[in-house]
Amino acid sequence: MSLKIAPYIVLDGNCAEAVAFYEKVLGANNMGLQRFGDMPGDEGHPMPEEAKNRVLHAALEFDGQLLLFSDTFPGNPYQLGDQLSIALMTKDLERLKSIFHALSDGGQVQMELQETFWSPSFGMVRDRFGISWQLSGEASEG
Repeated sequence: MSLKIAPYIVLDGNCAEAVAFYEKVLGANNMGLQRFGDMPGDEGHPMPEEAKNRVLHAALEFDGQLLLFSDTFPGNPYQLGDQLSIALMTKDLERLKSIFHALSDGGQVQMELQETFWSPSFGMVRDRFGISWQLSGEASEG
């Protein structure tokens, strides 16, 4: 199974504006935009009002390329220079797990691989070279 890789741009509250800008500049197809307020509710962790309109995930496709985006969650640290990470996607969940553990060696796990409402297996890690990775399993058809 193949791996897909895409730049992932993280912004601090102005993601929707950036998506609209890059959509126009690149002549891109907007693949969709989800906001934090669109997430399924969790009684134990209510969504703060200031988070609801921020972008959880957005994707633009152009010329066979993919550019991914999100906003930070309010209160999470944000520093210019840290806006870009690499998103790696595959249907091969065993390979995903192997890559995640290899990237974690000498690095820092930011989110352990786990099932989410958008992926059967998702995790985030900063490798030993300071590169941030978002690894995402894609659901297999059938």
